[in-house]
Amino acid sequence: MQPIQTLDEFFTRSGAEVSLYHMGRHVTPCPRSTLATFERGEMAWPEPWQGQARLAIMFRLGDMPEPAIWFLALPLDEQGLLAPAQRDAFLNRLLETLGRTVSQVGRKETADVEHLMKDNPLSFTPNVTFQAMLNARATHDRGLTASQHLEPVEAYFSGQQTIAWQALGLQGIADYVIRMDPSDAEALAPRLATLPTTVIHSLCYCLEHQTFSDTLVSALRLRGESAAQQGDVETLSACIRAVGNADSAEAGEWYSALLNDTAASGPDILAAMAGRGWQYLEDGGRLPLFLQRLAEDERTDFANAVRDLALIPRLRLPVMMALRDAPEESPIQRRLAMMMSQRNA
Repeated sequence: MQPIQTLDEFFTRSGAEVSLYHMGRHVTPCPRSTLATFERGEMAWPEPWQGQARLAIMFRLGDMPEPAIWFLALPLDEQGLLAPAQRDAFLNRLLETLGRTVSQVGRKETADVEHLMKDNPLSFTPNVTFQAMLNARATHDRGLTASQHLEPVEAYFSGQQTIAWQALGLQGIADYVIRMDPSDAEALAPRLATLPTTVIHSLCYCLEHQTFSDTLVSALRLRGESAAQQGDVETLSACIRAVGNADSAEAGEWYSALLNDTAASGPDILAAMAGRGWQYLEDGGRLPLFLQRLAEDERTDFANAVRDLALIPRLRLPVMMALRDAPEESPIQRRLAMMMSQRNA
């Protein structure tokens, strides 16, 4: 029998039940085929984050009573491909723990498998919103009931009951967003203007992982523009992030309007666009303007931001072309010259 060389092969040979989720830019399902192709070095990771492929692996192995979850951050090379050394070391440690008998794993060994995340350089802890969204999505995917926190959130957002917003739990908001249907979105949209700041932030940080209707996008834009007029950059950034995965023409138009307003496109706004709304930068006019604003603002880390965007497979070539085509003496060319001088120093 051929030796196990990848995590995907390990789960296949062990007969484990496995569900994968992206945990970098968004919490979204990840097909097994994506991990398999990535581990073979045949594709770049589609949603890199800070030079890593961040992944939640939820699996049930042997006679585990409940699924285990690994949070792995696999290092990427400059092309966005897997840098395999740490993955290989972890896999060897895993196989040694199981005695290389992955097809006959019992309860004792599965307990050992769960402990492999301790002192593991690949392990990471997602922030609380990512954890809540993963729990909400995985629960929904498995056909299980939502948490007890969903009911008060539904009542609050629908306006059917008067509930103190302080009683709302983040897990309930995450459950609501994952299970939100078009009628829920239509009912929620007119309430966004009056939601307390703390609630709108939590809601936005959950919405950024979902697609939803243009009606809700419009309401988020209005709330964001209202926040901008009041100098509330945090709420504006949250609303920009919230529409980042909405796949909406209006969201793209809003990004363009912000980028065309030099007073509105500060570091927080640019970070929100790049981190959660990068799909809207896949645009021949929007991307060069984004890079220009990034270069013009001395407060931004231009080099790291460009490297991070260029690791996204769909943006790699457009970013390189936009940098190449930037006019001489432009802020972009000045920043590139600084990058080259620092590299040669």
